Amino acid sequence: MKLHNLKPAEGATHKQKRLGRGEASGKGGTSTKGNKGGQSRAGYQRKNAFEGGQMPIQRRLPKRGFKNMNRVEYKVFNLGQIETLNEKYAFSEFSLENLYINGLVNRTDKVKILGNGELKTRLNFKVNAISDKAKAAIESVGGTVELIK
Repeated sequence: MKLHNLKPAEGATHKQKRLGRGEASGKGGTSTKGNKGGQSRAGYQRKNAFEGGQMPIQRRLPKRGFKNMNRVEYKVFNLGQIETLNEKYAFSEFSLENLYINGLVNRTDKVKILGNGELKTRLNFKVNAISDKAKAAIESVGGTVELIK
């Protein structure tokens, strides 16, 4: 047996019924598309959220609230998390490059350090933002903090 002489099992495939080849074919006339209307025409394309003329859901639902376009999203790390991450990855410094290399943040993410938990290891930090409590805890251990814009 070789690839060039493989065939489907007997009766497994059927000839496709051709549309619009006369009434005797069983699929003549309207070619199974029903009568009239856009969907029976050649070249018809349904619009993305079209609901048959009914008011679309994105227009039925109320719009509420306010979305700040200038909001800055941070990936947040607590001091307790940093301690466990340092045990796992053995950081020389806690910077965006090291976090990206280890797959903890994306290239464009901004990182913020918060003061929840306890930091025992002396580390140097290069991050986008830091809370006052976290900064005090890092400096009490002997680490440094550098803010990146």
